[in-house]
Amino acid sequence: MTSLMRPAADPLRLTWVQPEDLVGHELRQAAQDGRDASAIAARWRAAGGPAAPDRAGASPAPASPELQALAVELLDALDALPCPSAAHEPTDLAEIKALCAHWPASPATPMGAVPVARLEAAWLGRSVGCLLGKPVEKLPLAGIRALAGITGNWPLRTWFTARGVPGDLARAHPWNRRSATTSLAENIDGMPEDDDLNYPLLNLLLLRRHGPGFSTADVARLWLDELPAGRTFTAERIAYRNLLDGVEPPDTARRRNPFREWIGALIRADLHGWTHPGDPGAAAAQAHRDATLTHTANGVYGAMFTAAVIATAAGGPATGTAGRSSADVHACLRAGLAVVPPESRLARAVRQGIRLARQERDFDTVVDQLHTVYGDHHWVHVLPNAALVAAALTHADGDFGGSICRAVSGGWDTDSNGATAGSIAGLIAGHPDALPSRWTAPLKNRLATSVADFDGIGFDALAALTHELTVARPVTPAADARTGTDT
Repeated sequence: MTSLMRPAADPLRLTWVQPEDLVGHELRQAAQDGRDASAIAARWRAAGGPAAPDRAGASPAPASPELQALAVELLDALDALPCPSAAHEPTDLAEIKALCAHWPASPATPMGAVPVARLEAAWLGRSVGCLLGKPVEKLPLAGIRALAGITGNWPLRTWFTARGVPGDLARAHPWNRRSATTSLAENIDGMPEDDDLNYPLLNLLLLRRHGPGFSTADVARLWLDELPAGRTFTAERIAYRNLLDGVEPPDTARRRNPFREWIGALIRADLHGWTHPGDPGAAAAQAHRDATLTHTANGVYGAMFTAAVIATAAGGPATGTAGRSSADVHACLRAGLAVVPPESRLARAVRQGIRLARQERDFDTVVDQLHTVYGDHHWVHVLPNAALVAAALTHADGDFGGSICRAVSGGWDTDSNGATAGSIAGLIAGHPDALPSRWTAPLKNRLATSVADFDGIGFDALAALTHELTVARPVTPAADARTGTDT
């Protein structure tokens, strides 16, 4: 989702944890969920407190000890403010279900496992979409359009390239520095590491060790065992720090965490959907247990929505020789909305993305309107990104290339949006051979990661492991020899 820290600073400026930066983010979150933080904001400004960094994870220089102490005090005061949106945006699962009049019941007869080939297409789709978005992550929309347009790649239809980009444009809109060496057309050589793939891998481990009955605490233990802190960002990094401070879930998601409604939980949802074909309610409930380690309210709904969409897509029987699913992407999106409180901001954002995509023939117009509506949100917030993914899938009618290109071309969290759109569209495509080779061949059936023993694994092998979880869901800890670690 973003880089680890600013280069070569003294003292070390670890991103997403500096209290003087968190206050600005929390003030913006308070305004978005209706809390009156005017008095706290006035105190912060009077003390010389800065606004939150626009795109970086930390401001360039540390605040004084006095300002940092005030920041911690104000974060706690902000946490204590009453939230008027809580009544129609709860985090508790029972309360969420009570607001969802059309919560989907589990099928009387559970569906069989998703075919391995379809799961491989989903893993590939997630990876391709992520890789397409990596070089332009954090760039403004105008920069993305300019870089693609100057190389004749607008509307976006293939990988970004630095070839033919004038020097002044490259300086004005530099590629993502950590991704440019592995994600431009001229240098792709397998799938590089990304948190949008690390989290599905972690959830693969989670389900192998604990089965579908895992608890939120099991997710926390797995992270402490297998996930380096430096590979976490935004809400995940805050929750990780809270765990090390002795805070228990679900308070890990709430304590001094202004990122709790950002996109992090959404990008962890795929395994919950892949392993519950045709059962979007169960997929959403499982995603909820995962998401509440780090997120609340709309941040949790983003994960539940995505898991339900994927479960519905996974439940469509294959048709034709390529194994394409009969699942209709529009029906999948409706199933996703069925597990989200209808008056929540997440539900409104998704409905708006779908509506605009149906109304406008030109997708750039859809994107411009979404950016007008959500221009005050951070580029990693779940609302604009969920609206964009829903719009991309709707406008492309589930077509694979059209879906990932639209999702990435809309800006914001480009690699995460491309990954989610690619996972869903790949699942609907139904078979690796149904994905154009210009997208899949550069990945060379090889994924780089720092998670457990997965480095260099192929997407076919990942699909087989995922398939096993769907066939035999109750898995004992003995399935993974490393589960005896004492956290």
